[in-house]
Amino acid sequence: MFLIVGGDSEIGAAAHRAMKAQGLSVAATTRRRDRVASDRPFLDLAAPLHDWAPPPGTQAVCLCAAIARLAACADDPQGSAHVNVVQTLALAETCLARDIAVLFLSTNQVFDGRTPHERAAAAHSPVSEYGRQKARAETALLRQLESGAPVAILRLAKVVSDTMPLIGGWIKDLTAAKPIRVFNDLKLAPTPTDQVCTAIAAVLQDRARGIFQLTGPRDVSYADIGGFLAAYLDADTKLVNQTSARAAGLPEGATPPHTTLDSSRMRVHYGLDVPDVWDVVERVVANTRDQVASPTHA
Repeated sequence: MFLIVGGDSEIGAAAHRAMKAQGLSVAATTRRRDRVASDRPFLDLAAPLHDWAPPPGTQAVCLCAAIARLAACADDPQGSAHVNVVQTLALAETCLARDIAVLFLSTNQVFDGRTPHERAAAAHSPVSEYGRQKARAETALLRQLESGAPVAILRLAKVVSDTMPLIGGWIKDLTAAKPIRVFNDLKLAPTPTDQVCTAIAAVLQDRARGIFQLTGPRDVSYADIGGFLAAYLDADTKLVNQTSARAAGLPEGATPPHTTLDSSRMRVHYGLDVPDVWDVVERVVANTRDQVASPTHA
């Protein structure tokens, strides 16, 4: 059996659904008592873990749970580090002691973003509190890996669902000839959620070891996406108002010049190749445009 820790998160919930659809035996933890079920064991990383044990028969676990908002980590570095570093590593130790393979979901935020397609082996260079915490957790897990433990790390950047609410909102406004505000210094290299789920399932089933990375092939700004949508929807491009994320007060580390990571190992091992950014955006448009246009979704 496989276990997703953090089944209440968007990625964790999606991975749980996708693996069940594949016919795999998989459970996902929840920190909500009302969601506990046979395949949804309770686990709260903010609470003591001394009595917690993975379900019997667990072969591999994916650690998805985290406090991931940059502002939340910056505002409470001690509290967020307790979850993202201390408790996460304690959970990993518990699993590794039972010979359960551990897959840790990490982030491009462990780097400063100055280098496009950053190599997996590059030294950590975080500039955000969240990135520093993830780098600390990675460092400890890599020491376990060096000692022979079945540890894998999967670094991601911007994961995009088929109905990304932000883009859906822009489509709704542009269709109604309303202006939108887009950041011209906030970059993303979108990765579809379903590809992330495929990557998680593959690494867990293989009990693979080492560092994997998965991002889109190139960065674009949110302003670029706004302009693309205006053209795609035949809307007035003057409706796309560009502004600065830095000037808007986004937290430290929110605007790296690059978010892309070298994803070649994932491509070679599992044939996963993230499509171009505009293919991803068109897919989001196709899945949201009818809903946005429908009066029942107004």
